[in-house]
Amino acid sequence: MRFLGRSLIGVLLLSLTLGILAWAGQVVFSAVRSLAEQEDRQRPVRERAFAANVLDVVAGEHTPVFTAFGEVRSRRILDVRAASGGTVVFMDEAFEEGGRVTQGQLLLRIDPADAQDTVKRVAADILEANAELSEAEAALILANEDLAAVQAQADLREAALTRQNDLRKRGVGTDASVETAALAVAAANQAIVSRRQAIAQAVARVSTAKTSLVRQDIEKIEAERRLAETEIYAAFTGTLSGVTLVEGGLVTNNEQIAQLIDPTLLEVAFRVSTGQYARLLDGQGRLIGSNISVSLNVLDLDLEVSGKITRESASVGEGQTGRVLYASLEDAPGFRPGDFVTVHADEPVLRRAALIPALAINAASEVLAVGEEDRLESVVVSVLRRQGDDVLIEAEALYGRQVVAERSPLLGAGIKITPSRPLSVQDTEQAAKPEPELVELTDERRGKLIAFVESNQRMPADARERILGQLSQPKVPSSVVERLEGRMGG
Repeated sequence: MRFLGRSLIGVLLLSLTLGILAWAGQVVFSAVRSLAEQEDRQRPVRERAFAANVLDVVAGEHTPVFTAFGEVRSRRILDVRAASGGTVVFMDEAFEEGGRVTQGQLLLRIDPADAQDTVKRVAADILEANAELSEAEAALILANEDLAAVQAQADLREAALTRQNDLRKRGVGTDASVETAALAVAAANQAIVSRRQAIAQAVARVSTAKTSLVRQDIEKIEAERRLAETEIYAAFTGTLSGVTLVEGGLVTNNEQIAQLIDPTLLEVAFRVSTGQYARLLDGQGRLIGSNISVSLNVLDLDLEVSGKITRESASVGEGQTGRVLYASLEDAPGFRPGDFVTVHADEPVLRRAALIPALAINAASEVLAVGEEDRLESVVVSVLRRQGDDVLIEAEALYGRQVVAERSPLLGAGIKITPSRPLSVQDTEQAAKPEPELVELTDERRGKLIAFVESNQRMPADARERILGQLSQPKVPSSVVERLEGRMGG
């Protein structure tokens, strides 16, 4: 019985297997027959459209700005020199590196003993010259009186000679009397000549005395000037630099001991290319006096001040190119002569120009404009200026149309695109700046940073206050902390 049951189960399983195989074969046969009976048809291919950002090309007035690098200088610098040599016996407390002085302030005094002795000696010489002049004038007066007396004697002798001649004509006088009277007249005339020579000598003596007195007056002026040169005063209000002198030191004549710099009269000198220089000229070849902005990065603070181009260098300079321009700066707190700064200068306004991103144009000055059915076409434009990440173009045919804002290898002429929302030029210019990363500081770390900033005397006062204000906040920008710790060596 057991054998019979097992045989029946095996027959049942075999029947089921054969039935399933027959059903599968029927399904395969039906599928092959339906495929063979189906007509050959080609599936339509859909064109691929690429997504692209586009922007409107709008014509308007734009002021190109070019960037250069320059050095801040002072327009008024004075070399402080010792006009006379000697030992320094007095120095003002402000006479040091970076000391601020005011106009007329006494900076230092050189030992005036020798100059004072010279002034006294010249004063004594003047008294002696005055005495000599008085004596010479008195001698001249006496010589004139002596001449008058001799002249009177000569007149008497002439009268006597005339009387003797009259007596001889009447036969009363003798020839001997006439000769004696004539000899007396001749002697009187000789005395007159002698007295005149004495007067001439007296006049020459007076002239010599006056000349000597004038020389002594000149020497007095020179001696007083040398005495005044032992004291050095500030010619204008400014800051001292390059101080090389200490109290008690020796200085020589015309030795430079410092420089006085006016920090309020600043200018910036920067070099531009010949092309940039040519765009800053008017029709007569003169500078148009463009406005500039000068920036200086101090830690995380950007100091910025405006100015105006005033003049240009007289020559290019050996081995140099372009031109050196000078621009006067307005009130520039925090700037010092010698600062290396960034200069942004305005060029003349460009009219009927459009501003587009630099990524929208290729090396051949071509842009991709959106045409009919959103297909791209290549258009050649005229590049006027490059402004950082943007370019100024002139393309009358593109004004009012849309162009691709960012070219890519997938985009080209004839490609169909799916334009994204139009981007305006303002959208490209006003990109959102990333927020600075803020970190929390421990009390010990914050105290070290504050102490370092307060002890840094080279940092401008406004920058120091700005950084101290940031350090007093609960969270401080990480860039500020990294810069300060980098300077501390931590």
